[in-house]
Amino acid sequence: MSFNPDIFKIQTNNVIPRKGRILIAEPFLSGRLFNRSIILLTAHGEKGTVGFIINKWLEVSIQDYIPDFPDFDAPVFIGGPVSTDSIYFIHNRSDVITGGIQVLNDIFWGGDFDELKKSIALGMIKPRNVRFFMGYSGWDAGQLNLEIKENSWLINDVEPNMIMGEKVPSWIDFVKRVGNQYSIWANFPEDPSLN
Repeated sequence: MSFNPDIFKIQTNNVIPRKGRILIAEPFLSGRLFNRSIILLTAHGEKGTVGFIINKWLEVSIQDYIPDFPDFDAPVFIGGPVSTDSIYFIHNRSDVITGGIQVLNDIFWGGDFDELKKSIALGMIKPRNVRFFMGYSGWDAGQLNLEIKENSWLINDVEPNMIMGEKVPSWIDFVKRVGNQYSIWANFPEDPSLN
């Protein structure tokens, strides 16, 4: 008997995508990058959608990409497949970094990069205050809504401490927060052939 991943398709909840919400990838979303990923949406509108994968990081430091960056022990996350030659960031220190776009409560996307570097050098910003991303995830107008109709993504609200906390929650942690109807997602092995 062959395995049919369609048996795990669950009618997507009625939550609509918007800035400050997360996308939870369905268990069998193809591609190594988006498989079991969690994406924080930082922009969503008529022109398209932008977000960052918040649960997958690289084994590198920010200094590997920006040599003159102050000594700072913060991971660099895989933001997505678009513009992977650029670094992006979110933070919760709008009191010292101006120009950011508010995404969720006290979480901001971008801002004055020189202020960020200066604040880090002065010890005003700690690793728990900022997340760096290599590239971003983007969708043209209507593209994300189509993928949601195909049950590729589940949308949910998120608490800021789940994004900026000391420990990055796993894909399973986020799925469990959605509700018991998705427990089949959380309990299914990443590679069913090893079961």
